Amino acid sequence: MKPTEQLHHMGQSLWLDNITRGLLTSGTLERYIRELSITGLTSNPSIFDHAIRDTAFYDEAIRGKMQAALTGEKLFFELALEDLTRAADLFRPIHDATNGVDGWVSLEVSPLLADEPVKTLAAAKQLFASANRPNLFIKIPGTAKGLSAIEDAIFAGIPVNVTLLFSRDQYLRAAGAYMRGIARRIEAKLNPAVHSVASIFISRWDKSIAGKEPDGLRDCLGIAVAKQAYKAYRDLLMSPQWLQLAAEGAFAQRLLWASTGTKDPRASDTLYIGGLAAPDTVNTMPEAILLAFADHGQVPNAIPVDGGDCEIVLDRFARGGIDAAKLAEQLQYEGAEAFVKSWNDLLICIESKAHAVHAGAGD
Repeated sequence: MKPTEQLHHMGQSLWLDNITRGLLTSGTLERYIRELSITGLTSNPSIFDHAIRDTAFYDEAIRGKMQAALTGEKLFFELALEDLTRAADLFRPIHDATNGVDGWVSLEVSPLLADEPVKTLAAAKQLFASANRPNLFIKIPGTAKGLSAIEDAIFAGIPVNVTLLFSRDQYLRAAGAYMRGIARRIEAKLNPAVHSVASIFISRWDKSIAGKEPDGLRDCLGIAVAKQAYKAYRDLLMSPQWLQLAAEGAFAQRLLWASTGTKDPRASDTLYIGGLAAPDTVNTMPEAILLAFADHGQVPNAIPVDGGDCEIVLDRFARGGIDAAKLAEQLQYEGAEAFVKSWNDLLICIESKAHAVHAGAGD
């Protein structure tokens, strides 16, 4: 049994952190579903940037959309929705078989709207309606200003992938927004079965303190933070507040491990896959990491529901001068800035590609 299949049987969903038109047209994504237990995928601006910049798969579509006078963000979202709706259809049997728990794809709203919850909500509604697929998550950052948009989107019946979370406390705030949205739906006599995942970014923790960690704890901070968040997740699912919502028909907001590509060349390439094995969670991994784990990954015991040694490890980091709470806020702020940069880079890429396609058409 492949390591990927072992994780799947443990109860963890394996999602691909990639989407390109080539993956779809070549049948590669179908093969990953069939052979590597992939049951969903995520996307982000950087992924689309590289796919559009480095391949010709999008040239014909860009040419046609330029004739329809589409540019910038509108052009991007049309291209992205074409890919993601096609991927969503591939995952639809999984989605149906799991009653909506699995089989999802994700698309984020423009990060330029991050500080404007009303506009974020409007964009989320528009994208979800345009896709017209029940298994499309709309990604909304779990920042302070994003929480109200998350709550309102859930209340509006829009499935949300809460992104840009780094810590237990940030996760709990996002979970609170999700539950408030569900509670409002119940109060309004609406169906409470609106799905969500909460995405915690892992590898950036260890990259941010490289060379500053206490002896023997290189590449250990991200997993310790994840274990602490996992304990909070399991505790929340047993809380009276959640059990009351579940009794009304609500689905748990699953915890998702994001940014699971190893950034330390000295560490195992599958560090954040084997180290984050846990039932009722999602691990979304870059394509190279997926293939590496399928080839030589090891599946250890699952993360203990009590977080195992996470508090001991985090205390050692604290005594070594690493303030995890402060660093989590810094990482979220820097992540939001990086999202904006990636978005602007993507729009520049699309404009450049559009000019190149137009020039080629005139030859």
